[in-house]
Amino acid sequence: MRRWLDPLVQLAGPALLVVVVGLVSTTASPSNEVYFLNALVAVAIVVSIYVFVGNSGVLSFGQISFVAVGAFASGVMTVPLESKQGVLTTVFPLLRDHTIGNVPSLLLAAGLGGLFAFLVGLPLMRLSGLAAGIATLAVLEITNNVLREWTRIGPGATTLSLVPESTGPLQATLGALVVIAVAFAYQRSRLGRQLRASREDPAAAAGVGVRVHQQRLWAFTLSGALGGFAGGLLVHQLGSITTDQVYLDLTFLTLAMLVVGGVTSLWGAVVGALAVSGLDSFLSQAESGVHVVGHRFDLPSGTRLVILASLMALVLVLRPSGLTGGREFGLPRLRRRA
Repeated sequence: MRRWLDPLVQLAGPALLVVVVGLVSTTASPSNEVYFLNALVAVAIVVSIYVFVGNSGVLSFGQISFVAVGAFASGVMTVPLESKQGVLTTVFPLLRDHTIGNVPSLLLAAGLGGLFAFLVGLPLMRLSGLAAGIATLAVLEITNNVLREWTRIGPGATTLSLVPESTGPLQATLGALVVIAVAFAYQRSRLGRQLRASREDPAAAAGVGVRVHQQRLWAFTLSGALGGFAGGLLVHQLGSITTDQVYLDLTFLTLAMLVVGGVTSLWGAVVGALAVSGLDSFLSQAESGVHVVGHRFDLPSGTRLVILASLMALVLVLRPSGLTGGREFGLPRLRRRA
């Protein structure tokens, strides 16, 4: 009985937390609803990063590349046709003369994110440690420059606007739940177990027949697909996007969420995303001035990132396994009395 109950509880914990946030967002004022939507989209992005980083133990700074690809692909393809032909005049005719709906655009974002991750991962998944971090950071830099300079696939350095804002409370909640479910199914699968075995001891895993490069590539591809999907949710939440919004700041913020929550567990990824997203929203408001219990907080610009960096460093020093201890959600075991 416990063999079937434990996995259900492990999935129910993060899923229920996301549902609660989604329900609360429906009762919030329009000015505050955006913060809950930010948190739900952050869950999707952080869990997509966890699929590779958490299961493989290989640090990657390039996962936001797939979020960017998904965001711009979904955004460009859903701009209304009459508007697109007036503002995106330099893009390829295939992109300029066609538009698709909300759900197909999310599937397109996931497909392109996964394909891009697969092609990038073929050579890079043989790397580990510092080499892997630098190589994936290079991927992020290349992706950002291509999206910013190549006006044949998007608006270039200007803002991609007029994107339908379809990511409301329902879509954000369902999108986060889909990403969580896929990540949970993967980590419970044979592929996920093999990858975690290579995380603990690559040499021993290879010795018993685990193809480390292949397992990392599958996880990297799945992470890219989920990241692209999350990028689609992001652009449809914001209604517009620039290349700077899916670059270094988002990379740092999402990695901080994963580290604070706990890198090696799905529960940690969800808890970290929601906790740090809430703190980030408060600090963003405080930089513009906010009243709390009769006192006004007016922080200098840039304080937000300083505090988040300090928090991440503090967690790494005092609790390297994160707030959740790197464990999945579970109910306390009842001890039998003699």
